[in-house]
Amino acid sequence: MSTDQPSEKFRDDTVLVIYLICIFLFLYTGYSKIEDHSRFLNGLSRVSVISPFAVYLSWIVPIAEIITAILLVIPKTIRWGLYAFTFLMTLFTIYIASMVLWATKLPCHCGGAIEKLSWTQHIWFNLALIVISVFALWLSKLKTNF
Repeated sequence: MSTDQPSEKFRDDTVLVIYLICIFLFLYTGYSKIEDHSRFLNGLSRVSVISPFAVYLSWIVPIAEIITAILLVIPKTIRWGLYAFTFLMTLFTIYIASMVLWATKLPCHCGGAIEKLSWTQHIWFNLALIVISVFALWLSKLKTNF
């Protein structure tokens, strides 16, 4: 075993913890957006750039989050789930950054306790999740049968 690669147990445990974080986050936020759908839709409707698509996005976003979480639960689709998680978190981060740069009103409609974060904290939170999901992808590639 090479000393410059993490042990298999470390790799497996780390990847599992990252999967669980991603699953919990997307199930939590997806459920929050569906459970209080009118509030989520109202928040999207107040953003001029996306307001024409607010009705569609109000369903697509939470469904995409829940489907991604499900992909992360099924062993054969975990990698797809991680790619989807990373992609969605990158899109959400770009959206938040653009809101900070160009919007005069900054409504947050992420769902649940995450809405309590400041916009800067939100960007850092998302970036951290992107980094750990990419790290999990890297670790899983080290394992040949993953």
